[in-house]
Amino acid sequence: MSTSILLRAGLLGAAVSVLPIRLVAAQGAVTGQISILERPGDKTTDLGNTVVYLDPAAGVKPKVSPVNKSMALQSKNFSPHVTVVPAGSKIAFPNQDPFSHNVFSKAPQGGFDTDLYGRGKAKDNVFKTVGVYPLYCNVHPRMTAFVIAVATPYFTQAGADGRFIIDNVPAGRYVLHVWHERGGTDSSVVDVVASGFAVPKIQLDASKWKDLPHKDKNGKDYVNGDVY
Repeated sequence: MSTSILLRAGLLGAAVSVLPIRLVAAQGAVTGQISILERPGDKTTDLGNTVVYLDPAAGVKPKVSPVNKSMALQSKNFSPHVTVVPAGSKIAFPNQDPFSHNVFSKAPQGGFDTDLYGRGKAKDNVFKTVGVYPLYCNVHPRMTAFVIAVATPYFTQAGADGRFIIDNVPAGRYVLHVWHERGGTDSSVVDVVASGFAVPKIQLDASKWKDLPHKDKNGKDYVNGDVY
């Protein structure tokens, strides 16, 4: 669902002012809070996995600087479970378990396969293209994670209470994107002024989400490792 949120600026009864498409030098903070609709009786415990980012509208392309990050393989889990990076960033996958792992992704915009490697070793991948990359281990089917690569420097992850803040956002018009593994996505157009912008509360819907098993890197059912 896409909505348009036009921010009214000025003092006590001043005229409504709509910002131009062109970004200006003044910068502020974009803040808000995410909640998730759950099944009756369920409680949300993973709001910190929510990714929020701003894409400048009207074809404006901000400068993006790739980074190097790490997602450890630890206790048959990826740590962290979700990470967001600028497109072109490199993520290392150090194996901290006393057994082997094999990280892979079938993401259409850039799948990869590290092959099997043991404790104390690390493999990495460069996430060149914008998009969501589901990650799996070919040995342990319950190991899942997500990398979200974005074409903007204006991004963050929500806190445990769903609150988020994106600092130093130049005034202008943006598309605000929200992503969550279970809650899906939401997008809205926001006009940010020099003093920043407070996003109305956003609720995602995870009431129909199901944790379904995935295939291994060869497209077959897992025959070894953890059992669902």
